[in-house]
Amino acid sequence: MRVGFIGTGHIAAPMVRFLADKGHDIAVTERSATISAELVASHGVAVSDPQSVIARSEIVVLCLRPQHAHAVLSPLEFRELQGVISVMAGITAAQLATYCDPATRIVQTIPLGFLEKGGCPLAAFGDTDILATLFAPENPVVAITDETAFNAHFAICAMVPGLLDLMATGSDWLAAQTDNADMAEFYTTQLVAGFLSAMDKDRANRLVSERDALATDGTISLQMTDSLRNHGAHDALQTTLSEIGHRLNGTNT
Repeated sequence: MRVGFIGTGHIAAPMVRFLADKGHDIAVTERSATISAELVASHGVAVSDPQSVIARSEIVVLCLRPQHAHAVLSPLEFRELQGVISVMAGITAAQLATYCDPATRIVQTIPLGFLEKGGCPLAAFGDTDILATLFAPENPVVAITDETAFNAHFAICAMVPGLLDLMATGSDWLAAQTDNADMAEFYTTQLVAGFLSAMDKDRANRLVSERDALATDGTISLQMTDSLRNHGAHDALQTTLSEIGHRLNGTNT
């Protein structure tokens, strides 16, 4: 299919590479110039202005930073039968309908960069068939029927850099104990990645059951989980998730 990207940044690039590797005809806008140039060199994508990208594309992927959406999208003209995928957090379905009118085949989703390798769950609100056509089955589409619930998935997605930040702190601590920063980061990341990849993905309550299998009486694992709770880590996470949800839903309570 002919797929166009409006905005070419950190999220768009792996999507472009995934689709180009599957044989789709891809066009991107120039910004960011560095990333678009890299995609031209590596995957032979076309680069053009936003309106020209829309004109040649059957499906358009909107990858703008939310604060730039109005200025970039308002002047553009979409087509009635065009498919539109938005990955812009905080831009509502109602706003997208206005920006993309007369196009009505619109879906919102939440990709992360590992989509390029498959296995990235794509929470989707709207016309999920557009998303599945391009990214499934390698990346499972998780249909969400309520926009507030969809925004809650955006909040969970934001938890990923928070967890990475905690892992970086742990890696720094290990580096200070061993005087070997590279080994510390390798060990920390491989430990978590290996554990998660080995988990039984078809079993219910696996997070709790795996935690409890490790954090048994008298273990340092239990000391870790208890201490994190006692120092408010879980309360901070719940509060932050709620604050992000309120922000995305346009509420203050």
